[in-house]
Amino acid sequence: MNSKKVLIFGSNGLVGSSCFRIFSNDNNYEIFASTRKDTNLFVLEETKKTIKKVSPDIIINAAARVGGIVANNTLRTEFILENLKINVNIFEACIDNPEIKIINLGSSCIYPLNASNPIKESSFMEGKLEETNSPYAMAKLTAIEIGRSLNIQFGHNVINLMPTNLYGPNDNFDETSSHVIPGLIRRMDDAKNNSESIFKVWGDGSPLREFLYVDDLASAIKFVIENDISHDLINIGFGEEISIKDLAYKIKDVVGFRGNINFDNTKPNGNPRKLLDTSIIKSYGWNPIYNLDEGLELSYKWYKSN
Repeated sequence: MNSKKVLIFGSNGLVGSSCFRIFSNDNNYEIFASTRKDTNLFVLEETKKTIKKVSPDIIINAAARVGGIVANNTLRTEFILENLKINVNIFEACIDNPEIKIINLGSSCIYPLNASNPIKESSFMEGKLEETNSPYAMAKLTAIEIGRSLNIQFGHNVINLMPTNLYGPNDNFDETSSHVIPGLIRRMDDAKNNSESIFKVWGDGSPLREFLYVDDLASAIKFVIENDISHDLINIGFGEEISIKDLAYKIKDVVGFRGNINFDNTKPNGNPRKLLDTSIIKSYGWNPIYNLDEGLELSYKWYKSN
């Protein structure tokens, strides 16, 4: 059997690098890892040139401008414009290539603020977005609509995967622009190294969140590619949730921080609860492997090594 060519856009990021690891271990795939060094995805002609050069069977769109609650809320213009440009250029470059299967990565933030939990795919476009990350969500919503338009009008096969909160190797561990798990790991490790007695966490710790180790998402992407999937919008999650407070104490144990944790009620909590309904992907036979304890240990080990 001839190997399938897989072009990964955003291959240096959290999801892209995980996909590269997972797919590289399978001889049925020939991997082309694209980064901003070889392709400026803000430029349509460069995007077209890379796709024409590689002539892939599959494109995994893992390219995105991402960040946590602070970055999303303060860099609102950059988050909507940059993510729109990336998605529009990749999809437009594929209009004349309906034979390319496209796996488009979205985010659970596309769902309305008041969607019933666990959140089903049918909640798509049914209400107001959570305010702190609505620009990013709008860009991801637009990508889904473009993908569906390609499917209907030109016969493409675009499958949109909506992962829950991701974490793992190659995550962004920046103090201000990271998501919650890498942000807490970085800051708590610093607090431990500085022998600090108090560690502050944004919000009151009550919001509930679901987390998925990134290699589980990569395995889900591979599963979707290799199976006959009829849905074009699919949630990918772990299926369990934890409060930010309990998460902080788990990370405290993993890092070995000995001080006290204080929760800052003057800072926003964000969405109070966000658990995805993953019954569709699980009905096809996929399930995650890594639980939160295992994933946190692996993430901290990677952070300390890098």
